Amino acid sequence: MDARDTELKKELDASLQARRELGEEYESALVDSFLEKVDQRIDGAVERRVRRQFAERQMTVARDSRSPGATDTWGERFGFGIVSLVLAVPLSAIGGGVGHLPGLVVAWLGIVGVNAVQAARTNPGLFGRRRASRDNDWED
Repeated sequence: MDARDTELKKELDASLQARRELGEEYESALVDSFLEKVDQRIDGAVERRVRRQFAERQMTVARDSRSPGATDTWGERFGFGIVSLVLAVPLSAIGGGVGHLPGLVVAWLGIVGVNAVQAARTNPGLFGRRRASRDNDWED
């Protein structure tokens, strides 16, 4: 049994004892008083539950707003492209100097791969399948 339930039971017992002592003429006032206390208890429980659900929703919204896709801006994408090109110069020199043409190709495949992954992350569905067009004049 919950502590609040025992408190409510004590209130009910006190109301019943007061009714026995005061008689039937005070019965409606005692019942109204007890029901008022029950109402307050229910209101408090509902208010706590609403506050908890509101706080949970705020936490959910705050977590969703901090997701990686939500913070990508044009400036961040532009900066990533600039950094990629700046790093491409020394990577090309090292790859071409050490591995000649195959080394240069591997370096540029890595650069293109990193940029493709970044583009796919910021633009979901970018590399997805495209629907075949039925409005082609060459097909019957």
